[in-house]
Amino acid sequence: MIKPWPTLGTKHLGDFHVFSLRSDRKVSPRTGVEHEFYILNCTNWVNVLALTPDDELVMIEQYRHGTNTVELEIPGGVMDAGETDPVATAIRELREETGYEGANARILGRVAANPAILTNTVYTVLIENCRLTQPVEFDQGEDLLTRLVPVSEVTKMVAEEKFQHSLVVVALYYFDLWRRGQKKV
Repeated sequence: MIKPWPTLGTKHLGDFHVFSLRSDRKVSPRTGVEHEFYILNCTNWVNVLALTPDDELVMIEQYRHGTNTVELEIPGGVMDAGETDPVATAIRELREETGYEGANARILGRVAANPAILTNTVYTVLIENCRLTQPVEFDQGEDLLTRLVPVSEVTKMVAEEKFQHSLVVVALYYFDLWRRGQKKV
């Protein structure tokens, strides 16, 4: 049986706006050998599956600095300080990034972004009956373009690797399972 590794000590290494870095000194319960691990403390994130009455997903294009590419993704973002409800955060992010609002918002799924080094949870929130209701409200570091993508094309687009963000692919898989009646919410 795999056992948790006891923590012998933790050292704070720095704060970097969207995450903080720490090192944990742990001991293997199997071998008794000590190891150092680097952990990124991140706030929780939300990804939004915004479904229109015309069976389209509200998506965004944006430049991603890590890969230096323009990516097609779903709206989303970090939960701001004081936000504890992923659904409320998803509603806010959808409205700010796209100007769309909808109904029947609920969590469709959740994953650990990368449990090897990240501490956060990514929530996939489904919002139905989405309509454009207001202008966008970008953060200073955002430059987004809204795209409506027919749901009938999404599975093919995943297969063709049109989406490079792994957490977007996970969200789209949850959405596909929900549409097929295999994911209950």
